[in-house]
Amino acid sequence: MFDAEKVKNECVEWIRDFFKHNGEGCNAVVGISGGKDSSVVSALCVEALGKDRVIGVLMPNGIQPDISASELLVSHLGIKYYVVNIQDCVEGLKKNIPFELSSQSRINLPARIRMAALYAISQSHNGRVANTCNLSEDWVGYATRYGDGAGDFSPCSKLTVEEVKAVGRVLGLPEELIEKVPIDGLSGKTDEENLGFTYAELDRYIRTGLIENAEKKRRIDRLHEMNVFKLQLMPVYDPKLEIMNEKAEDDYE
Repeated sequence: MFDAEKVKNECVEWIRDFFKHNGEGCNAVVGISGGKDSSVVSALCVEALGKDRVIGVLMPNGIQPDISASELLVSHLGIKYYVVNIQDCVEGLKKNIPFELSSQSRINLPARIRMAALYAISQSHNGRVANTCNLSEDWVGYATRYGDGAGDFSPCSKLTVEEVKAVGRVLGLPEELIEKVPIDGLSGKTDEENLGFTYAELDRYIRTGLIENAEKKRRIDRLHEMNVFKLQLMPVYDPKLEIMNEKAEDDYE
């Protein structure tokens, strides 16, 4: 059984400890989408640090039809926030790249520009950028590397979607934010429609290894295998290690 109250309390203490050792007195800077993840991360930071040390950043790409959800969150928490429209940056960069970007590049570009904006604001406000990913999305690579997959600390990346929602309810967040259906903003499809399975199915598979539909199991396994590199540190060449390997090979011979 998932104890949302216990996990919430432990996560709040974890955030306090992170800031104690990695920027005591710094602010938490959170990109606000209006969905469950950024809502829960923001609320956890408010409980851990106080609302005066949490800065929300709303980053529409032109007109964002559901920006009212983001506005509801910052109003509910009473935190300072900025609105940074990234459309000019996105279009300017696309215009100045001397070839037609691939479809996936166009999809990921706004997320990476949003992260650049978050770090610009963070550095100007003595901040630390919060990562808002959850375990379910990370498991199947549903995050942009160096985009929403980046950050300085990650309160929810080991919690599944359903667990994040449970923590949100303990935090007293409005139900419309917890249950807001995530849409990719491009095709108009929901995340679950794009993935080909529900988060409930994915969460159960992650936690128990159980899933009835063999095709969905194969799809989840394939996506996880393809995207696991996103969760690992960047490979680094180490000449000392190469020397040790050569010596070991010589000794073996």
